[in-house]
Amino acid sequence: MTSPLPASPHASVLDLAPVVPVVVVEDAADAVPLARALVAGGLPAIEVTLRTPAALDAIRAVASQVPGAVVGAGTVLTPEHVAASVAAGARFLVSPGWTDTLLAAMEAAGVPFLPGVSTTSEVVALLERGVREMKFFPAQAAGGTAYLRSLAGPLPEARFCPTGGIGPGTAPDYLALPNVGCVGGSWMLPAQAVAARDWQRVERLAREASALGG
Repeated sequence: MTSPLPASPHASVLDLAPVVPVVVVEDAADAVPLARALVAGGLPAIEVTLRTPAALDAIRAVASQVPGAVVGAGTVLTPEHVAASVAAGARFLVSPGWTDTLLAAMEAAGVPFLPGVSTTSEVVALLERGVREMKFFPAQAAGGTAYLRSLAGPLPEARFCPTGGIGPGTAPDYLALPNVGCVGGSWMLPAQAVAARDWQRVERLAREASALGG
């Protein structure tokens, strides 16, 4: 199966699926069956956060063994993170925030990226640099749907993937906004199911999440 995301920095992660699972992998051996469950449930774009020692091995395993997955790296904070993630096979990059140094590294990486923003000034600064797709984080704490709705009028060219505090009850409200392409979340990966390696439950929850896009 061919990945649905072209290897281009201009490709859009926001259009792959309504929900991007935000995954924290403690054991790299879980990465492949977990990713297969998410893909089977209709969520091909998978953000593996760089929060654990297993993250890069997990990205490498998913990239090489789960053809239907578009695996990316999240919690990207430094140019070193960028280089290591792309070398491991990450097809996109996500950061909780950005600096000029980090943005330059992501722009040079040759894969799509979503720099994190939480204020209007950050959005305008990225638009000035030609970046139109962003992560809105932490979504609920930073103003939620009301904040994003207020940005749609003056800044219609900006598109967002809100992440942070979003669940199945609030995701549809975000997805209904004209400037939201997808949302990020981890509710389809409950700790109990992952610990028990209950991949059937993960697949079922992923399918329910995928259906939120209508």
